[in-house]
Amino acid sequence: MQQTSRTVVIHEFGGPEVLNVKDMPIGDPGPGEVRIRHHACGLNFIDVYQRTGLYPLDLPHALGMEAAGLIDSVGEGVTHLKPGQRAAYAAAPSGAYCEARVMPAAQVCPLPDGISYEAAAAMMLKGLTVEYLFHRTTPLKRGDTVLFHAAAGGVGLIACQWAKSEGITLIGTAGTDEKCSLAQFNGAAHCINYRTENFTERVAEITGGKGVDVVMDSVGADTFEGSLDCVKPLGMMISFGNASGEVPPFDIGILSQKGSLKITRPKLFTHIADHAVCQAMARRLFGKVEGREVKIHIDQRFPLDQVADAHRALEARQTTGSTILDV
Repeated sequence: MQQTSRTVVIHEFGGPEVLNVKDMPIGDPGPGEVRIRHHACGLNFIDVYQRTGLYPLDLPHALGMEAAGLIDSVGEGVTHLKPGQRAAYAAAPSGAYCEARVMPAAQVCPLPDGISYEAAAAMMLKGLTVEYLFHRTTPLKRGDTVLFHAAAGGVGLIACQWAKSEGITLIGTAGTDEKCSLAQFNGAAHCINYRTENFTERVAEITGGKGVDVVMDSVGADTFEGSLDCVKPLGMMISFGNASGEVPPFDIGILSQKGSLKITRPKLFTHIADHAVCQAMARRLFGKVEGREVKIHIDQRFPLDQVADAHRALEARQTTGSTILDV
């Protein structure tokens, strides 16, 4: 009898109401694949982008990009994982909102015993994102200053702690005083409430008019122009998300006018495409967590059947830290 898995699937793009939980068949892993049974799944803004069609998928399609669980079966050629082993991942293709799935093995990572399934599901995409922001996008060294938008979110709270652990001064932004306090408690040197303060003016005050070495911006349209004004000459602007909407087209000449700035729009899945690089990135992330330099904050939990409510909370910016779906 064929096995099935409760899986969140969309048949059209739209709001949270298009999310459907269905029983889907799961087969056996082929060469280079594993079958993994999930204990918990993570929630991320990329899931919203895919649901709305901003990042198009061939429909119908399952959603979800990260999860943690137990390896059930491995296909031919898989040597870094074995049945019964704990594992976690943030990887394409989407489809992590489910009880179990068959998927490519290369980006699935052995999970240390000291990290819970829930923490792993909450941190893989967000933590690997922070790893590439701080170690693979532009050179950063102790004493540098970074402006990090949405500092109280899932990626942001990891980034605050990561920066502090490496001697980097992080200036955060958030939308409430409570969120600002949370970011500072987790290592941000400063945090600006963008609803009550002009973050560009405050960054100038904090840095004595020098600006920051790097801006890390996942907000997008609402913060892009102001962020460019925060970068010091020859500094770097990293746009890695668009929670408020896509950044509109701009005149590239503005980069020279503002001080010969550099700009990049990276994505995690380019960085983890190579198996060895992905595994090394995961080991660095696991080391930060096991060494207690980074604590994973799971501030919201939803049953898989309530995935639409989880999306609504995320889009309304009602969440802090990470959100997971219990399977």
